[in-house]
Amino acid sequence: MTVTPTPPATSPAADDSTTVTDPTVEDVLVPAVPAEEPDAVDDRWLRALRVTGRTIAAILGALAIFGVVMAMKGANPLNAFAEMITTTFSSPKAVGEIFIRGAPIILAALAVTVPARAGLINVGGEGQLVIGGVAAAGVSLALGTGASPGLAMALMIMAALVAGALWAGLAAALRLWVGINESVTTLLMNYIALDFMLFLIYDPWKDRQGSGQPATPAIPVGERLPLIGTSRVHMGIAIALIATAAVWLVFKKTSWGFRLGVVGGNAEAARRAGLRVGVLLLSAMAVGGALAGLGGFVQLAGTEFKLRPGFLVTYGYIGFLASWLAKHRPVPVLLSALLLSAIAIGGDSLQLDSKLPAASVNILMALLLLAVFGFSKSKKAMTA
Repeated sequence: MTVTPTPPATSPAADDSTTVTDPTVEDVLVPAVPAEEPDAVDDRWLRALRVTGRTIAAILGALAIFGVVMAMKGANPLNAFAEMITTTFSSPKAVGEIFIRGAPIILAALAVTVPARAGLINVGGEGQLVIGGVAAAGVSLALGTGASPGLAMALMIMAALVAGALWAGLAAALRLWVGINESVTTLLMNYIALDFMLFLIYDPWKDRQGSGQPATPAIPVGERLPLIGTSRVHMGIAIALIATAAVWLVFKKTSWGFRLGVVGGNAEAARRAGLRVGVLLLSAMAVGGALAGLGGFVQLAGTEFKLRPGFLVTYGYIGFLASWLAKHRPVPVLLSALLLSAIAIGGDSLQLDSKLPAASVNILMALLLLAVFGFSKSKKAMTA
């Protein structure tokens, strides 16, 4: 009797036609998403409409509350709102002021948006703006009037980026190695940056040929940002738009942007998946600081032309509000920054025409932030 031997069973791993690959970070942390059914698409649009409706209702509610505040101070709310709109949008020049003020605010808002992607809270946009302006002014003073304008401007931009990145990176380093919360350090570093600038403009960098007021000498004309057409609007707004598009592309198309989102969603899961969480946190804060530093350069080379005590006062805090108002999404951040810029400009009429305190516009901004960030959420989201 002849026994035919049975061939040994082969495992899938031994089959040449089967390929086994190691799971990636995306495979571990991002589940497969099935194709959307038509009903799911309709539900998504319905939810979007509901969120939009709640947001509009929240904004109207904030305006109503602010109207009550104005009435308590003896102003007519309807007249005050009408004067704000007229002051802000009555002429192309007035509209141009929105973009002039909005350029550094957009960059300050993006300085909050990028770290927020990784779960960090950057309250230091004000200080990072100032440090960027100080670095750019220092380069201009060091080069003097004999340097090539193009080279000088390139070095000023580079100095502003590096200074802002280092200033914000210090807060991230303290978070990683000492355990101090970055929202505390970035807030306190605002005051250090401001005092450092005041020290410079009151003594070492003070313009000895000026009017006697604490300020640096004006930067040369060749180092100033070119104007757009015949308006006062400078190319800083173009820089802000390019920065917004770059942040959007980084978030959507790059692995670094994806990893920041993973760390912001669950840092421990990201660490277990092999991501270098510390490096990602440090880089996110540094990029945010660099954007704010660029905003300092934009304000110096586009609007102020010199450092002075009121240089970029409150711009960083307005940028912080703009990022939170837009929930840290780059394109909505751009729009919210321009909206708050318009409110800040229109707020001047509250003081001049309605005889309200200058701080009234800050109350309006705070009410808008609280309304949109809080009351525009669904009950399910608030109780989750």
